Amino acid sequence: MRTKHTESTVFGALLTMAAGCIDAHSYLLHGQVFAGLQTGNLILMGVRLGQGEVLQSSRYAVSLLAFICGTLVIRVLQRLPRLREHEPLRRRLVLAYEATLLLIIAAIGGMLPDAAVIALLSFTAAAELQEFRRLEGNPFTPLMMTGNLRSMTVSAFDAILYHDAPAKRRLQAMVGVLAGFAIGALLMTAISPYLHNAGLIVPAIILLIAMTLAFLDHDD
Repeated sequence: MRTKHTESTVFGALLTMAAGCIDAHSYLLHGQVFAGLQTGNLILMGVRLGQGEVLQSSRYAVSLLAFICGTLVIRVLQRLPRLREHEPLRRRLVLAYEATLLLIIAAIGGMLPDAAVIALLSFTAAAELQEFRRLEGNPFTPLMMTGNLRSMTVSAFDAILYHDAPAKRRLQAMVGVLAGFAIGALLMTAISPYLHNAGLIVPAIILLIAMTLAFLDHDD
């Protein structure tokens, strides 16, 4: 069976590149909070609470709650009869929705407090994780890289020692998405001192490029 364009390695790498950009942006410019990496936020919130810094821990709670709300919005879309039956259309809409939100935050973020920007970014990032969870026919996460790193390690083991052809394909896919995430973070780190909130235009453009691939998929 031919892989859907929205489950291809190139598409997955674009998603993780955008995610890396968004997380690096929120961490660098908005109080060292992750927009999508909620595991990191839970750890940092626990550390802050353990140190007695209750007020500082609230920024992580804001991100967590906004992420939950963003996930619920996409879940509602997924349950709508028309969009449930037409996955390619839904995926294009989710990409357009996420890119549009990023462009809005890029435009008005400088006028908002950090907490508001963090909430908007986390709300936006949730869309990607809720909608896109398969790569080359296998599970993957575009925001959290731990599972992808595990999958890459196991695939490398099977590919090198046992010459497993599917494992070789999974290895290539996992290397692509991990590299995409790192490149996104590196890119945002390089441009943030100059563009500040306007740097969010970059992940928005990356998602719009991904959307062109989504238009290549058609309903069965």
